[in-house]
Amino acid sequence: MDRPTALVPRRYVAIGGHGPEDVVADARGRVLTGIEDGRILRVDGLAEPSAARVEVIAETGGRPLGLELLPDDSLLVCDAELGLLRVGLDDGVVRILADSLAGERLRFCSNVVALSDGSVYFTVSSRRYPLRQWIGDLVENTATGLLLRLAPGSETPEVLLEGLRFANGLAVGAGESFLVVAETGAYRLTRYWLAGPKAGTGEPFAEDLPGMPDNIWRAGPEGPIWVSLVGPRVPPLDALHRAAPAVRRAAARVAVRAPFRPSGTIGVLAVDDQGATVHHLARHRSGFRMVTSVCEAAGHLVLGSAWERGIALCEPPAAK
Repeated sequence: MDRPTALVPRRYVAIGGHGPEDVVADARGRVLTGIEDGRILRVDGLAEPSAARVEVIAETGGRPLGLELLPDDSLLVCDAELGLLRVGLDDGVVRILADSLAGERLRFCSNVVALSDGSVYFTVSSRRYPLRQWIGDLVENTATGLLLRLAPGSETPEVLLEGLRFANGLAVGAGESFLVVAETGAYRLTRYWLAGPKAGTGEPFAEDLPGMPDNIWRAGPEGPIWVSLVGPRVPPLDALHRAAPAVRRAAARVAVRAPFRPSGTIGVLAVDDQGATVHHLARHRSGFRMVTSVCEAAGHLVLGSAWERGIALCEPPAAK
């Protein structure tokens, strides 16, 4: 992979809450995000960041993570505590679409997309660890992540892929022919085919990434797929993943109790529909840490973070 170009910060916008884990942009350049206390926020006025306005759209009562805007002015929300939700942007009404799988509560829904036929696809990062112990799953390398589908009118998700290594971000590929799933613990993106001779199967899409992929965002069918890199590669962690399961479990028990401080190295990628890297932006010794999401809005590259109390606005890359 080519040497990354600099990720250039423009401004930090405080949002009055902690942990804007996912950021998505609407057609008017406004950014929506969910924060730790359960609120869904909308940030407007980013064309003039010093005058940006933050409004509360809804409160889920849980911990909202991945978001997906729908054409009918509603929002799909993966809530790590409540499951898959639908939120009305006009009235703030929260409705649970799915909260269990085969009698097991969905404890760590992560990201979601919707297709034109009304089907909803979403990920579960771990079936063993809840969000507050997310690092335990990465250390143990449980490979219990899932890709699920909720058919129109259904309340029961079906499993499309299992055994994923911390399933995370999700995006729709060209012509809705496939999905791209981030596997944080494997440094890779996986393709799940929705159409064609390989329909119903998964395969590597982009491997050996320079960091751990988290949320994914795509502006539209012609734009690149933006991938946030929540942290750099960690050689000791890679070595631990080759150890016996009992060793990994013991290390995970320590990790979930140890203080955590994210790396100062941040980055984002943009890839095309063949999985080739279009842009790789990175910054070392960054004051804005733990980039868990990225989108484009109002002429900025917008970064979200499960760690910070605001969003970062950065210089977008030059067109290639």
